[in-house]
Amino acid sequence: MPCDSPVIIWFRRDLRLGDHAALSYAAATERPVVPVFIHDEVVGALGAAPKFRLGLGLSEFSRKLKDIGSRLILRRGDALGALRNLIAETGAGTVVWQRAYDPRSVARDRTLKPALESAGVEVHVFPGHVLFEPWTVRTQSGGPYNVFTPFWRAVRNLDPGSSFPSVTRLRPCEAWPSSDPLDSWKMDFAMQRGRAVVARHAVVGEAAALNRLERFMNDGIEGYGSQRDVPGVDGTSRMSEHLAVGEISARTVWSALKAAQEIGCGAEDFLRELVWREFAWHLLFHAPHMADSNWKPAWSNFPWNEDESAAEVLAWQRGRTGIEFVDAAMRELMVTGYMHNRARMVVASYLTKHLMTHWRIGLRWFENHLIDWDPASNALGWQWSAGSGPDAAPYFRILNPERQLARFDADRVYVRKWIAEGQSSPPRTALEYFDAIPKSWEMTADTPYPQPIVPVGEGRARALKAYSEMRS
Repeated sequence: MPCDSPVIIWFRRDLRLGDHAALSYAAATERPVVPVFIHDEVVGALGAAPKFRLGLGLSEFSRKLKDIGSRLILRRGDALGALRNLIAETGAGTVVWQRAYDPRSVARDRTLKPALESAGVEVHVFPGHVLFEPWTVRTQSGGPYNVFTPFWRAVRNLDPGSSFPSVTRLRPCEAWPSSDPLDSWKMDFAMQRGRAVVARHAVVGEAAALNRLERFMNDGIEGYGSQRDVPGVDGTSRMSEHLAVGEISARTVWSALKAAQEIGCGAEDFLRELVWREFAWHLLFHAPHMADSNWKPAWSNFPWNEDESAAEVLAWQRGRTGIEFVDAAMRELMVTGYMHNRARMVVASYLTKHLMTHWRIGLRWFENHLIDWDPASNALGWQWSAGSGPDAAPYFRILNPERQLARFDADRVYVRKWIAEGQSSPPRTALEYFDAIPKSWEMTADTPYPQPIVPVGEGRARALKAYSEMRS
């Protein structure tokens, strides 16, 4: 290509300057680089909290690009049309991006590359947000893994390659194409009154992600194995928020953990969690139906409630089940856009088993409220808890939320942090819940705390009866 022919780099969910294969390639050409983010149908389909968090990430990433002499061009519309328009406006001869693996993105991307190449545009697609391309990790019979432990054994000692150095300069265009104002996209619109509350808890940007990782590796990794299941302490890395929008790469986290292993720090448990995320993405790539259909067809006949307006579902959504661990977790979600992983397991088990409600209802609620929403991990997590997924928990494994509370929050630190009712002086976190929720819920801190809508023993017995009938 001519030395002055621009390179368009299409950012998707990879908002960083470090360890970015496509960006490194574009910078190395020494041609003008046009960074673009496109608000297309994939972005439009995001739930309220993921879209809101993506908007925060775009704002911060735009500032980082300005720091290296560039700028982020924002366009709205279908991806192919937006790219064709930019090519026409800039004279770009090359378009690059990093691969995505979710069903919507795969369907979109399948036609993009040949369409652009047929018009004489050079296209380069680089590996995306996984450690290993999904088609490169295979069982001895040549198929993908459906069980985690063999998958873990297969990848734990693989080399994902060296990280790319952070890009510190991009050659600018002589005349920049027009860009939509980010505010015009109203990425926070669906958050309504919760936007200001959740924003106080979000940690945004590549620099924040790297600082968070460094602090965790210095202060948290050795205690991770014993602290990661305790929701009342700061015992996890919180990398999920940054991995979800690509403010840090999985390879950067992997490298930090491998370095910790070499000096004897307790990184094995965390490494397994990172590989669980990898496992989820490989599963979703090979079996995209996992996103909204039972992995195991036999579960299609299970008598789940599928009415999202049912009183029990509304109580679960609003943190009013009368089961303290469940309610604390659901309120943490509304206030922060995040939920502790142990709590995610408890609320999912309670909804799908004690309340006999379809996992898709829970999946959609998380999809709308998690700022670290990840379509692969979300789908795998819900189907694992419900019993319908690959490598799922056995049908008879029903987490008892009262015993879980006694085991992991014996001093009720987590419960007091998020449930205001019954406390003479509730903490700010518990009170923020009433600022975040819709006014139509008509809840205040003075509302009496409810009795359990379904007692734990009763719910367990009902679930076991239904599972037994399905099996027979």
